[in-house]
Amino acid sequence: MKATGLTQAFLAVIVIAVALGGAAASDLSLSDLSGNDLSGSDTPVLVELFTSEGCSSCPPADALLGKLDSTQPVPGTQVIVLSEHVDYWNHDGWKDTYSSSFFTDRQGNYGRHFGLHSVYTPQMVIDGASQLNGSDAAAVTHAIEGARSHFKIPVRISSVSVVKPEALRVHIEVDALPGDVKARKAEIFIAVALDHAESHVLAGENKGRDIRHVAVVESMEKVGTVEKGRNFEREVVGKIKSPGDLANVRLIAFVQEADGGEVVGASLLGAPIR
Repeated sequence: MKATGLTQAFLAVIVIAVALGGAAASDLSLSDLSGNDLSGSDTPVLVELFTSEGCSSCPPADALLGKLDSTQPVPGTQVIVLSEHVDYWNHDGWKDTYSSSFFTDRQGNYGRHFGLHSVYTPQMVIDGASQLNGSDAAAVTHAIEGARSHFKIPVRISSVSVVKPEALRVHIEVDALPGDVKARKAEIFIAVALDHAESHVLAGENKGRDIRHVAVVESMEKVGTVEKGRNFEREVVGKIKSPGDLANVRLIAFVQEADGGEVVGASLLGAPIR
């Protein structure tokens, strides 16, 4: 452990559209997504794992994140996971190809929000409301159960289209913030993530290990804000860093109070993996 200062079918259709070579974008409405809006009546809870392939304590947390994603262990809850790879382990002999200073900075913002003296890996942040060791399955499950009771606003991904091989155009709808909440506005983010990834680590603390990941975030961007009494509806762009592997991409939209605050809504469209 190291401290520092800081849905199925929709993309399959996208792949077909790209393969046909059409220059025009291929729009996908929710009615075409065959039930891939996974939220239903379940309450979404966003689980962010700050991890690194250079950290010997991280593989158990990577595995736990995958288990949360595949088993959905908390009834009435849709656990939406994100794997965010920090870059401060890269000098220890292994450069994590999924790492970015963006995630290091995001983790640092959480550290300040939670009043930590330093941040660490593996760290899980549950709905922006609590943080804990990402390998502690019992504590993580308890935190998810607690987050389920917090208020959430609906977030809908109502259409997706291919703009170009490295970008998706996404239509997002977010309900207004309730009048009785403290926050006057909240930030809307879109994240494009690899559904799954695997690395054979050749150096550093995990030398010789094969590490599996889920929901590896390739890009995360703020795309707007939502306020009290005013809904948000807009087409935004999600960036794809691995355009040759669209079938291995999942899309997440979430709403978060400013400065690394609480997540008050989220939605997932998953990759076509069964």
